Amino acid sequence: MRLSAAFAILPHLYVVFKTGLWPTILAICHTPSLLLQPHELSHIFMSHVWKLFSIGIDGNTRAIKQKLITPHAYGVVLDIGAGYGHTINYLDRSRVTKYVALEPNTHMHAEIRRTASAAGYTESTGTLLILTCGAEHISTILSSLPPVDTLISVLTICSIPSPQSTISGLITEVVKPGGQVLFCEHCLSDRKDVGWWQAFWTPLWRVFFGGCCLDRPTQRWIEDVGGWAGGEGVWEMDKEMEEHLFGFRAGRFVKAG
Repeated sequence: MRLSAAFAILPHLYVVFKTGLWPTILAICHTPSLLLQPHELSHIFMSHVWKLFSIGIDGNTRAIKQKLITPHAYGVVLDIGAGYGHTINYLDRSRVTKYVALEPNTHMHAEIRRTASAAGYTESTGTLLILTCGAEHISTILSSLPPVDTLISVLTICSIPSPQSTISGLITEVVKPGGQVLFCEHCLSDRKDVGWWQAFWTPLWRVFFGGCCLDRPTQRWIEDVGGWAGGEGVWEMDKEMEEHLFGFRAGRFVKAG
């Protein structure tokens, strides 16, 4: 792996630190008790970081999501780690009857509501639901809605706790029989040299980027859950991404009915 590719993460780390630090300091000055709430501080920091990064990432993954989400998402859609709601822009309103955003960071909820409303999804009509729990809280999700038709995960599984058990729980319990999983995630590379650098940078990157891990073989974990009856499976990676620390993998799996 070229050193320029291996160290390409450093400018990103600088931007993360620069973007999130000052607003977080201002929040502490306004509410000093935040020093006793590290979880909330992390949410404040990440809300500013993701506000900037999500725009560029959405642009970089637009072609993938147009191919993955727009023609396939239908029925009740659960978007785990919804962020600022970019997924909404890829939904076909004539096919998606309800949008459920799973987003623990409440600082992002206002933007989700604005984007959803513009697309025709509102809480007053029952076509929008925002859940504040994490993806790992399966029982809480099921207490709020029945199993869904479509589960979407875009750059989320990289940061959820206990990822393998969470993925298994979401697929076996939250997705209804015959439902589907659509995902676009950055994953552990199949190349050992790239994978080594992903593991090297992960302990530092996850501190500043909301627990994001660069070295999770997410696509394999989803496939290994089993019980699939269709879908295209894991798509081939773009050759240009093979040496990238944030190489995206996408795919679609349909659960057996």
